[in-house]
Amino acid sequence: MTRTSSFARIALILLGMLAVQQAVAQPAPDEPDPYRPAASAQSQPAGGMEISWEVRNRFRLFREERDFQIHVAAERNQSILAAEQALELQSDGRGWARNAVNRLCIDLGGHISEPCTRDKIKESYLTPTEHPVTVRLTGAIPVGAVCAWSFDDGDGPRTTTQDCAEAIDFRARYGRATNATVDVTSGSDAPQRLMTQIKVRDILIAGLGDSIASGEGNPDRAIALSDEGFCFRSYLGGAADEYYRPSRAGYKGGRACGTAGPLQTWQHYGALWLNAACHRSLYSYQTRTALALAVRYPHIAVTYLPLACTGASIPDGLLGSQRARECLSSAKCQGTVNGQVAELRDALAAAKRRQPDRKLDLVLLTIGANDINFSGLVSDVIVDAPTERALFKRGGLIESVEDSRSGLVRDLPQSFGKLRAALKPLVGNDLSRVVFVSYANPALANGGSPCSGGKAGFDVHPSFNADPRRLAEVTGYVQNEFLPRLKAIALCQSGVICRDPDSDRMTFVAAHQADFADHGFCARSANDPEFDRACFSARGDSFVSDIVAAPQQPMTCGQPASDFRAYLPRARWIRDANDSYFTAMTYPQALPASMQPSDIHDATWGLLSAVYGGAIHPTAEGHAAMADAAMPAVEAELHLNAADGSTVTGEPLPPLALPPALMAPAPPAPIQPQQ
Repeated sequence: MTRTSSFARIALILLGMLAVQQAVAQPAPDEPDPYRPAASAQSQPAGGMEISWEVRNRFRLFREERDFQIHVAAERNQSILAAEQALELQSDGRGWARNAVNRLCIDLGGHISEPCTRDKIKESYLTPTEHPVTVRLTGAIPVGAVCAWSFDDGDGPRTTTQDCAEAIDFRARYGRATNATVDVTSGSDAPQRLMTQIKVRDILIAGLGDSIASGEGNPDRAIALSDEGFCFRSYLGGAADEYYRPSRAGYKGGRACGTAGPLQTWQHYGALWLNAACHRSLYSYQTRTALALAVRYPHIAVTYLPLACTGASIPDGLLGSQRARECLSSAKCQGTVNGQVAELRDALAAAKRRQPDRKLDLVLLTIGANDINFSGLVSDVIVDAPTERALFKRGGLIESVEDSRSGLVRDLPQSFGKLRAALKPLVGNDLSRVVFVSYANPALANGGSPCSGGKAGFDVHPSFNADPRRLAEVTGYVQNEFLPRLKAIALCQSGVICRDPDSDRMTFVAAHQADFADHGFCARSANDPEFDRACFSARGDSFVSDIVAAPQQPMTCGQPASDFRAYLPRARWIRDANDSYFTAMTYPQALPASMQPSDIHDATWGLLSAVYGGAIHPTAEGHAAMADAAMPAVEAELHLNAADGSTVTGEPLPPLALPPALMAPAPPAPIQPQQ
């Protein structure tokens, strides 16, 4: 044999190095591929370093990252309820949503912005093609280390080299995995290679239901109150029957009864809602649940579609259209709102035309109270004056327990059957992906004791008084009949007939009911806001009755009404009539013709403005508690777990180790051409 030439020796060295590299890079047949780590498993970091990544501004309803980061900071290692309470204190009771409501991908009329400009980048809201991602190296990073990054989503790698202390921002393709690799070099230390796979899961959630689902009682920007009084007439008429309550701040029209003032001007100074026609609010448990998912799971994005509407029943609201609660002062009132199921169906159809694989992942649902005319039961309890009771009965706004019971037994199961049939094509024929969050009994306190009644919390209107006998009857009916029956209907139990129980059974949530047993509308605490303790009288004499003094100072406590704060922690998680007026002061336009007021001082407006802004509905704290109760069920249905929210990294590629025989003290000399 002839002696091996220098060229051949170099070739052998290169082949040996390639073989070693292949042996290191290829996993053993029975070992997982380190380039594709399972989402539920953690690989060992290299030298204490690992790749961490997260989706930026991943609650996609928010246009701006700053609004999302408020919740990331507030919810760190604590419940949604604790975060809400902290945010209430930080905002001095004015609420965190008051500015965010103007920075959303859905406008105040309920229309989706397509495209929506999020953090200066135009995106399709329902069908995103990319997601903004931040990637960084974490752990024991050597000082001055240099990182050579590579990102490959199948269209060729994108590379960059920079200081390892700096994060990388890029946009990950929807529906594709991006293989991320980083080579870490630090001085004379052997280089380290780490790898991971980045794939964003975009979760589409729809919120359906009635006023409890929409967030009624919690306008995104509460009404601004004037410290002066505004006159309402009583139904009996006459100057002696006039009374004054705090006015809307900014309103320059006549405050005295008998003075003119157009409704449109008055509406201009009203509370601000995510959607006025449906009194949708960012404080609703549905929004808070979807938002909390995005906060807790850095590797997902949440596309949330709020459709719930106050006043909705299954026939009128979910399956069919309904009356609008209020109209924007700047827009012509349409008077009606389309059925929620139809709205959802149209939105999904539009999304699938652009992305055929786009699907609805989850529905949050609360419905049934209006089907048994729960608001009529509330009116029966609190409307005490004979004249108002007669007028409310004539307008169909008062209902007895007996009438409600017949609807609960006869009509509600049939309506649920129709709703199931309408929802199945939208959620893939399996209604377990419909998370039904039940109601809480609003009239319990002190560990489940029924509220005793009286004018406390209801003296905002002269005809209100929570009658103890009627209150006890309704409280027992809700606790012992309505709530158990609703659970049986949702779960196809206790004789409720479902066509296919296995696929008709919804996921049911009621864990919050025990918490609400301490926080009904009558709950009071020494820690309640100072204004509440001083100005909302337990005796029911919160307001000045003197017709001369009341126009200038309507509060008997002597404090300005503008000191009231709708969003401060308080013992009651259910808004009473005083709260409703001081928070929203709603002039509802969804009224029968027989109940339409004649002017803004009319007796009808005085009565309805005290209850149609959310009386006997959860506060923002109550909604946060409901969201806490819903989270475990939602996480289970979406198959999310702790690993989905933690860092998933690839194993480091060990530095190349060659056999001594192949090690050379110096690079080979350049190859010289043969003579």
